[in-house]
Amino acid sequence: MSIAVPTAELAATVARYDFAYLVTIGDDGRPHVTAVSPVVTDAVLVVGDLGRRTRGNLAARPVVTLVWPPGSAEGYSLIVDGGAGLSGDSLVVTPTRAVLHRPAPAPGPGPGCGADCVEIPAVAEGG
Repeated sequence: MSIAVPTAELAATVARYDFAYLVTIGDDGRPHVTAVSPVVTDAVLVVGDLGRRTRGNLAARPVVTLVWPPGSAEGYSLIVDGGAGLSGDSLVVTPTRAVLHRPAPAPGPGPGCGADCVEIPAVAEGG
């Protein structure tokens, strides 16, 4: 199931979560994960307090994924992919895709995707 959500609702969606995991990719191709507290400002996500390894990964590969875990087993995780850039001491993420995701109950007979997803368009139309 997919339900389009306007980009303007990303800030309100992020506000429902306590923290996120920032995922970058290291030189060896392995993910590097750190807990962060992103803030939505002018349709971008701003993350401060970055470590040396995260900064190095961003310099080499300026794409990231942010994952906000659900507050309960029935809740949705918020997953945002985006282009990344450093601005002073902060990371600025321009979302390219955002989705609310949770495991679905075991599928019955017949086709099924095995997940319950809600797509959040990350790029405003015409902008």
